[in-house]
Amino acid sequence: MSPPLTAVYAGTFDPITLGHEDIVRRSVRLFGRVIVAVAVGHHKKALFSIDQRLSMARHALCDCPGVEVAAFDGLLRDFVLTQQAQVVVRGVRSVTDFDYERQLAGMNRSLMPGVETLFLLPDDRYQYVSSTLVREIATLGGDVGAFVSETVHQRLLEKLRGAP
Repeated sequence: MSPPLTAVYAGTFDPITLGHEDIVRRSVRLFGRVIVAVAVGHHKKALFSIDQRLSMARHALCDCPGVEVAAFDGLLRDFVLTQQAQVVVRGVRSVTDFDYERQLAGMNRSLMPGVETLFLLPDDRYQYVSSTLVREIATLGGDVGAFVSETVHQRLLEKLRGAP
């Protein structure tokens, strides 16, 4: 029997949402090992530090055997090859997402020809959920409890109240 495939699901996860969790939970059923690769995010101003984002992702996914959470900086290609992954998983919510992700997949295929990209649609309940919208709604005082796990919700509220 061949060893299970390793998939990488990368993002900034600022914060991790139930849509992200849905993609990870479904991916781990397809592949034996899924690495949630949390980008340091040098190109984005993150609300949460890398350590906070790693902690939230680990807590949200602690019940998923076969799932690991790790930080990465630089090219996704370098991380994927270091982890000896065969697949990059990308969540796609809309046509706009697909167009952008298709471009990334083409570039990734050029940079790492032996690695496939798999697009997954989130469950219908999460088609419209994004970290950006969750942050914006929470910052404006809206309730985002339906879009993130309880722990992430609490940490988001603490952060917005000024806790470190």
